[in-house]
Amino acid sequence: MDMTNEQMLSYILDSIPYRVVFVDTNHIIRYLNKEARYHYYEVRGYDNLIGKSIFECHNERSKEALIAAVEKLKNHGNEIYLGVSVRNERKYINPVRNEKGELIGYFERFEMNLQK
Repeated sequence: MDMTNEQMLSYILDSIPYRVVFVDTNHIIRYLNKEARYHYYEVRGYDNLIGKSIFECHNERSKEALIAAVEKLKNHGNEIYLGVSVRNERKYINPVRNEKGELIGYFERFEMNLQK
């Protein structure tokens, strides 16, 4: 089966059972995995978010938290735990770096919080 690296990576990310949203350093959404597309398009009712600011689907408090977290990532920080969402999911922000270690973006990751 022939496939491009982009297709292969998309299949891998779509197999993750959590929402994954990749955002560049200008806070523009560049990729949503299958779970994220379902959540934001079907459940939340947004239109195509690719190419739009991540802040279009965040309130002011969340915006401030994301900006602060990205500043930490710029200083070579690792994954940052952002807290628990209203949907009882643990929220994380993860850095994505190029081969020189420079931050090129980040992804938000959500996991079900199984603790009661």
